[in-house]
Amino acid sequence: MSASDKPRRVHFQSPEYLVERLDAIADLFDKDRTDVLVEAIREYIEETADSETFQELVATKYYDDQLGFETVKQLVGAETAQRLRLLKADLEDEPFDLAAPTDVDIYGDDATTVDTADGDER
Repeated sequence: MSASDKPRRVHFQSPEYLVERLDAIADLFDKDRTDVLVEAIREYIEETADSETFQELVATKYYDDQLGFETVKQLVGAETAQRLRLLKADLEDEPFDLAAPTDVDIYGDDATTVDTADGDER
């Protein structure tokens, strides 16, 4: 058992009707209440972490320095966190000092048209 798998006691209050339903579900599946709760929490976290809205929120807060890298890694996983770290570093770089584009006809007189099967020119 790794340190992250070590059980940790958590105490919280819940409406009585939820506890009663939880106990009924646990009895139905011949499981312990804690096992059902842990499974439900795990599924909720995985579903939430996979949502685009959640990942956008994490990215926004990370880019705004409201979340640290280690927290981001816990929330979205190491691979996505590393990608966000690289993107953040890229965003923080100074922009290239490029001149504005000019309206130059890059094709000049060498532009060609192609007849398509339906007769439209493109």
